[in-house]
Amino acid sequence: MPKQVDYESRRHRIAEAVCLLADEQGPEGVSMRDVATRAQVSLGAVQRCFRTKEEMLLFAVDHVGERVTARVRARIAAGPAQSAATALGHATDEVALLREEHRAEARIWLAFVAQAAVSASLAEPLRNSYAALQELFVRLITEAAASGAADGPDAVCEARTLLALTDGLTGHVLIGHVTAREAEGVLHAHLAGLWARLGVTGPEAEG
Repeated sequence: MPKQVDYESRRHRIAEAVCLLADEQGPEGVSMRDVATRAQVSLGAVQRCFRTKEEMLLFAVDHVGERVTARVRARIAAGPAQSAATALGHATDEVALLREEHRAEARIWLAFVAQAAVSASLAEPLRNSYAALQELFVRLITEAAASGAADGPDAVCEARTLLALTDGLTGHVLIGHVTAREAEGVLHAHLAGLWARLGVTGPEAEG
């Protein structure tokens, strides 16, 4: 058991090194030797954890996706009595990666997305991460709509729209087209419009 725990800990340590290097030079510029140096382990240790660079990159993508998803779920679990509308607001805030402390993570995520456009194997874990977030958004939208006065929405379409909006805002903040505060305003305005269409009490009215 101790060996297994150490092995998993080392894999995540290596994944962190991959993310740091991907942030600096893009996923295509990451080498196993450079990762070993950054993670302060031997090249052999990296090769025992990952047989190929591709396998290492795939694990790193999952690592980032799981980190974001875990924060989303933790944010929701922190307020079990909150409404679905409030929970969705918290979830979209986390997914958009707009806060300064998540700026590096946002750069890494979009770097992986860009590389996945020409790498089918890298695209698969990204699709899985988006699918998990979409499923969560669909559930929260459906729950919120159940308490509304209007007909239920196409929850899948609304969830996809939200995911596309959060990704787009992330990119626009990174290149300086809009500020994080402006992006938050766009996101919250979109959610307010959704709640208005459904006849749902939004988070602002609840507080």
